[in-house]
Amino acid sequence: MNAVALRMNLSALATILINLGFWGAMAQAGGPFEEMSNVYGIQQISYDASSGYDWLAEQDVDAPDSLPPQLRQEAFAANQDLFREVSTEVSPSDEVSTEDVEPDESLADRLSALEKKFDEMDDAQGELKSSLKGYARSGNSGATMKVSGRIHADLWGYPDPSPGVNGFETGDNNDPPAARLGFRRIRFGVAGDLWKNTLYKVEMEFAGGNDVEFRDVYLGLTELPILRTLLIGNQKRPYGLDHLNSSRYNVFIERPFVVEAFNQDARRFGICSYGVSEDEAYNWRYGVFNQRLIQDEGNYISNHWQCQIAGRLANTIWYDECSDGRGYAHVAVSGTWADTAGDQNTENYADSGINEARFRTRPEARTVSRWLDTGVIDGADDYSLLGLENVINVGAVQFCGEYEQVWLQRDAASELQFHGGYFYVSYFLTGEHMPWDRETGCLGRVVPFENFFLVDTCCDGVRGGWGAWQIAARYSRLDLADNDIQGGIGDSFTFGMNWYWNPYANVQFNYIYGNIYDNSLNAAGGIDDGDYHVLGLRFRCDF
Repeated sequence: MNAVALRMNLSALATILINLGFWGAMAQAGGPFEEMSNVYGIQQISYDASSGYDWLAEQDVDAPDSLPPQLRQEAFAANQDLFREVSTEVSPSDEVSTEDVEPDESLADRLSALEKKFDEMDDAQGELKSSLKGYARSGNSGATMKVSGRIHADLWGYPDPSPGVNGFETGDNNDPPAARLGFRRIRFGVAGDLWKNTLYKVEMEFAGGNDVEFRDVYLGLTELPILRTLLIGNQKRPYGLDHLNSSRYNVFIERPFVVEAFNQDARRFGICSYGVSEDEAYNWRYGVFNQRLIQDEGNYISNHWQCQIAGRLANTIWYDECSDGRGYAHVAVSGTWADTAGDQNTENYADSGINEARFRTRPEARTVSRWLDTGVIDGADDYSLLGLENVINVGAVQFCGEYEQVWLQRDAASELQFHGGYFYVSYFLTGEHMPWDRETGCLGRVVPFENFFLVDTCCDGVRGGWGAWQIAARYSRLDLADNDIQGGIGDSFTFGMNWYWNPYANVQFNYIYGNIYDNSLNAAGGIDDGDYHVLGLRFRCDF
């Protein structure tokens, strides 16, 4: 046997073991491998389960059979062709003199360089661990956490309101509403998985200054039979599309009359199930809630539970897959039945537990007072609500409308009925569309064709971009006047323009003209009707 040929074949074999099969074979063979010999002059690497990778000194070994059987099997399985080529020239029965074999110096240099790199990585890892001491660490290695937040900064003006509107806001027909500048929302939250099918979310609101409140705070279970996803905690009640839409994606700055009046601030403490069909055509949610808004109180304290059952069934009856959802149609029906404490018309000792039979809203803009308000309805026994939704989107154009009706039963007096609705149309001047989330039956995030300010052109560096421009118009109506309850009837027209800088930041402008009448409960003995103009500007971003 030619010693040079033997040495070349063995060198090739060793290179294969090291570069292709050796690392995985050693890890699977178990260990630790305290000492792995130098096979025919080729320096090897050993693995110690307690201390990591070590470099062993070169040692003389008489035969390749000194390799562990499992290691040989792994190497042969990964490199059968090359082993077959070697085996044609060398057999285990051949006598080989180690004196004829010289170490491969180039391979030794490569291994030495790898050793140096591993040492550097170990040092860097040690420095990183030291620098992280004192920082928060997960108490559960299986938990995840995603940080999120949003900032909405507003400017509102009320030019030339009528005397009646002055009274709705300030109680004085000669004192008009004041302009407002500040933050509408400053939210920061975390959400994630606790373990396998368990999730959580905690979101706080800081726009109130020293008065910090919570918003979504719940624990959840997923992949349940029948119930699918079950959330327990503070969450949105499932009716009113414009409330179920995130404030990050809504077309107008503030929500319409009817949605806010019949589902004020949306979130309540409860248990709710969420589900979606396999083809995402249907989605549903239903649950049981307490009616008290506790996000600034933390607790509900009363001997009357004031429970509420609510649900929503939605169907995306058409969704154009070929255009990635530029065309779709949505219909939904929602409803609720609520038990109220009709004989408890004042706050109790804990500022909780008052009769929740009350419907009120602002003029689709931010004001101190709510200009449409039934007040707490004495003797209310229970009420029910039915809501209908429809959305049609064709490319850059979207049509959307809702209608809701409330029937309220009183112990002694006659039944009351309140109702309202809205309709809007929006259009992207730059050709984008309003995305649709079929799993939730709600609006999604707008993605401009090009971002505003700086756009990477790949070839020419950067250039200015227009972002996405959208115009919209909405008509809204709410009737809270029935029998002896004259909480007002309102009509409102809103014209909006939205400028999307990128998917996460945009500017909204709204002009609102409205008229309110039959509003004796809020007139403070004065004029019970009036009209108004409102100008609103919002900078909106989220992360």
